Amino acid sequence: MRTPIIAGNWKAFKTIPEALALVGELADSVRGVSGVEMAVCPPFTALAAVAERLRGTSIKVGAQNVYWEKQGAYTGEITPPMLQGLVDYVIIGHSERRKLFGETDETVNKKVHAVLAHNLLPIIAVGENLDENEAGKTGAVVTRQIRGGFQGLSADQARTCVVAYEPVWAIGTGETATPAVAQQACAYIRGVLREISPVYADAIRIQYGGSVNAENAAELLSQPDIDGALVGGASLKADQFAAICAAAG
Repeated sequence: MRTPIIAGNWKAFKTIPEALALVGELADSVRGVSGVEMAVCPPFTALAAVAERLRGTSIKVGAQNVYWEKQGAYTGEITPPMLQGLVDYVIIGHSERRKLFGETDETVNKKVHAVLAHNLLPIIAVGENLDENEAGKTGAVVTRQIRGGFQGLSADQARTCVVAYEPVWAIGTGETATPAVAQQACAYIRGVLREISPVYADAIRIQYGGSVNAENAAELLSQPDIDGALVGGASLKADQFAAICAAAG
């Protein structure tokens, strides 16, 4: 049985005071929610404050990105040792990182290895854009991204990873893949994982992301191969995020 995981990706929103207000409200809103793992991923500036505020609660903390080296002359970068003690999870390879900041399958893989080496857990984001979807290339794209992200991992390392399937055309657009389409893509991803790690493929959690909200969460999360959600805009509203978490519990 895979425990669902709901993670909120705040992107470049929330000052430190705003972040603290949000998680304070959220911590109250999810009291009593069980059977689901919950995490929030604030911007780097708010990580320490949020981690301290959530200490002792059921909500974990994640980072939105990381650099693969331990330390060095890498101006503006945050490295895995800097995140230890602050976060449990790190989102790697989000479509915005790939599209806007030049992230590649190779750099995703370097980051995956780096966070695992520092006892952090990667949420590896994959997904196709609109042109690729309309051209029937979803399978080829996610296969390349999954194989690239998992390259060189041992079976024990692979089982600790979370995969987030995010069709790029559904992120922040209000468009959502139907539950059937989302399930088909996540089942396909699990098939690729079986080829990579046949022993643990059924233990690896696969999230769906892309305009998930309180209204569509229950139907999406009821699909057999969807084990949670990577939530964008709705994670910035405590009541919406709490409702999604409750739907997964």
